Amino acid sequence: MRFRVYGEPVYVRKQIVHNSHVVRELSERGAIFVDSVEDVPEGATLVFSAHGVAPAVREASGRAVADDDRRHLPARHEGAHQARRYAEAGYTVVLIGHAGHEEVEGTTGEAPEAIVLVESVADAEALVLPPARRLAYITQTTLSVDETRAIVDVLRRRFPHIEGPEKEDICYATSNRQWAVKELLGEVGMLLVIGSHNSSNSNRLVEVAQAAGVPAYLIDDAEEIDDSWFR
Repeated sequence: MRFRVYGEPVYVRKQIVHNSHVVRELSERGAIFVDSVEDVPEGATLVFSAHGVAPAVREASGRAVADDDRRHLPARHEGAHQARRYAEAGYTVVLIGHAGHEEVEGTTGEAPEAIVLVESVADAEALVLPPARRLAYITQTTLSVDETRAIVDVLRRRFPHIEGPEKEDICYATSNRQWAVKELLGEVGMLLVIGSHNSSNSNRLVEVAQAAGVPAYLIDDAEEIDDSWFR
């Protein structure tokens, strides 16, 4: 099957989603996955990851791909917009997320001089921020609902004037799946989560079950099932 809109090949920076089956299928259809925009031939079509990218990456891609905006297909998270708006208004922005995740890197790239990353409750407790500076927090969209709430509680206790988004940053699909797991745990003795190992969403589901004392395992394929889990 050919890519009918732009033709082949289509280049993709990083994994478009953290799902090995989707990445494999797109590769079979003609997509070429690269780690850097420098690996993309001039004039080729480039698709950015659904997690978002930093402005510097978009600027670098302008030297590697055609300047026609229709050929740039980035997906931007609201968190990146919030980060930029807060930074332009003079805020220090606390980003709750995981270091190294593409979404966090993309959001941080919007205002690197204004963003401070917090990954845990311990980080929030130890956080030192500039005095007399307006503060705000935003979150990665694929986090644990419970852990994020605990971190926000610490930030609000320590910095009572900190501002936050009007609505929950964690996407509805992530929240719904975590609540579904919680409702299921009373009826099962073990949980198998089918998802890729680099998927934040999938890992959070495993953590939700394990936190409740239910054995849980992340598998990408049936071949990863270990018979010892059932003994």
